[in-house]
Amino acid sequence: MAGAPGGRRGAGGLGPVALVVAGALSVQFGAAIAVMLMPVAGAVGVVTLRLVLGAAVMLLVCRPRLRGYGRADWGTVLAFGTAMAAMNMVFYQAVERIPLGVAVTLEVLGPLALSVLVSRRLINLLWAGLALGGVALLGGGGFGGAGLDPVGVACALAAGVMWAAYIVFSARTGRRFPQADGLALAMGVGAVLSLPLGIAVAGEALLVPSTIGLGLAVALMSSVLPYTLELLALRRLPAQTFAVLMSLEPAVAATAGFLLLDQALSWADVLAIGLVIAASMGAVRTQTRRAREADRGEPREAAPENRGKK
Repeated sequence: MAGAPGGRRGAGGLGPVALVVAGALSVQFGAAIAVMLMPVAGAVGVVTLRLVLGAAVMLLVCRPRLRGYGRADWGTVLAFGTAMAAMNMVFYQAVERIPLGVAVTLEVLGPLALSVLVSRRLINLLWAGLALGGVALLGGGGFGGAGLDPVGVACALAAGVMWAAYIVFSARTGRRFPQADGLALAMGVGAVLSLPLGIAVAGEALLVPSTIGLGLAVALMSSVLPYTLELLALRRLPAQTFAVLMSLEPAVAATAGFLLLDQALSWADVLAIGLVIAASMGAVRTQTRRAREADRGEPREAAPENRGKK
């Protein structure tokens, strides 16, 4: 699911792996802090703070060039930023209603489905079956009633769809803009789109200093810091290793939810998360194998990237 240039292997491998793990921890613990902030600012307000403050930091750090781009370039950035804002909006609506680990597990189905469709291998039926088995276990006796909130489940699945769109436009933006310029500009678009909603829903709560401070923490932990760590890691880490590590995010999210939000999971939930992780890893390995075969033959189009997210 991730695409990036390969890197050095061997003794230096532990360093980039640690950077990726640190990035995943930062993303999910940042999401847990966001859940803690929701009673004050609401899900929409938290998303607004995250995108606006994160965009401000990224634009100050990257200082992207604005001239020299065509209409298609700006259209790509606009689509990327729109997907980013929509993905975060529906994801935060999900974690307001269902446990963080469950929400991330359902969200991962979006990139997993994209990876399966891109690969076009019969073995992908196995990975799809494992993922569906995990979803069935999460649902238990049904997503309503005493089970999971159906609105939260729908929002998490919608976030997965938007994550798949995010991956596609992230890859296109990366090919049109240097370094992190495209990401910074897209975050600016997402901030502009979310700001009116945040003001309408959260109002003066967005101006409380303590709320701004926690919002800045969420922006740094969920956007700026993990992106920087992963960018450094991808210079030395093979793309397939990076993608496998990113497949562990549901487990990291469940841990963050347990430690910070007291969200305990049943053994069935743990098994369900494990099945989705296994399906994601299997899809990554299948896509990597296909890429190697393609490299021996005809040139192939670059695989979509699975990052920058949340």
